[in-house]
Amino acid sequence: MSASPLAESAGQAPVLFQELPAGGGRRIGVATLNSPRTLNGLSLPMCRLLDDRLRAWQNDPAIAAVLLEGAGGKAFCAGGDLHSLYRAILENGSGQAWNNLYARRFFETEYRLDFLIHSYRKPLICWGSGIVMGGGVGLMMGASHRIVTETTRFAMPEIAIGLYPDVGGTWMLSRLPRGIGTFLALTGAQLGASDCMRLGLADRVCRSTRLEDLRAALAAADWSADPQAHARQVDHVLDGLCDSGPAQSPGPLQIRFDEIRAACDRADFDEIRARLLAWADHEDPWLARAAAAFAAGSPGSARLGYTLIARMRPLSLADAFRQEYVVSLHCTVQGDFQEGIRALLIDKDKSPQWLPATHEQADSHWVERFFRPPWPKSESHPLADLEG
Repeated sequence: MSASPLAESAGQAPVLFQELPAGGGRRIGVATLNSPRTLNGLSLPMCRLLDDRLRAWQNDPAIAAVLLEGAGGKAFCAGGDLHSLYRAILENGSGQAWNNLYARRFFETEYRLDFLIHSYRKPLICWGSGIVMGGGVGLMMGASHRIVTETTRFAMPEIAIGLYPDVGGTWMLSRLPRGIGTFLALTGAQLGASDCMRLGLADRVCRSTRLEDLRAALAAADWSADPQAHARQVDHVLDGLCDSGPAQSPGPLQIRFDEIRAACDRADFDEIRARLLAWADHEDPWLARAAAAFAAGSPGSARLGYTLIARMRPLSLADAFRQEYVVSLHCTVQGDFQEGIRALLIDKDKSPQWLPATHEQADSHWVERFFRPPWPKSESHPLADLEG
């Protein structure tokens, strides 16, 4: 199928944009994350490109719907651009979070993009096939139509790098059945299509081979009706594509749902910690891996994730992003973010030296340092204008 002249060649552009001619004189906007070598890791330039184009398409009456996908077949998006953040952390020797200009720009731009997707005024379909982690979850979870496939690996594994489930992740996790979000934050456990559907993290299951069919069906649909009906038109298209998706057998989280809730729906962090560590030799290898990930992860990240999920429950999405922005900036000078990236991606020794080294040291008093505004008193919150 030919694209409009607006289509960009598949060179080095980190995000490719196409406008597919569609029925009723409309067009379908297609945005493709184009960094398969990094599993479409989300960089600052990618965030800026996406934000600019999505806003333009939202205001273009000829665009009926938008499709967001990832190049390469292995991942929709495996997370954020940690290498650039690491360099910025090293360059900021002041010990002051506000002095890291790159981190300020990155988190503000990424969170604004995620918030835009949540509030998008047109149907936005996210093809969440393959790896969907971290920043990829941030892009996917606000889409109006979230599609997973038999290859989907959905997770918020930030505990392994000394961060926490940001990009609105703590807000999302706080709205899952109590205890489930805490479990996912503390273990980084991976979910497949069935568990994503069970938790309301996805809307449809399609086969991973049907992306081109989806493009073609969206272009062939009649979009001449009132734009208010376009979301129903997307539903109609997906009804014809997704019925042939993989069988919805229960996923590992669904199988262990009651056991996980009983362990993690607790007001005392130490009780949750004891329950998780007790699963180290569990007969279910999925739960045993979750326990191992928790034991090896950053104690500070565990405390941050646990605390944020509790604090997010009464907040609006906009307030949640504002809270996460403060915490994320502090993570560039406090806690284990730098060390986690070093151990996993730079030196690759996979032997991080966490500080605090124990969960007892990363207590409820220690974590309060992450919630103080890092900017001068004369400054306002960079995300103060988010509405809703």
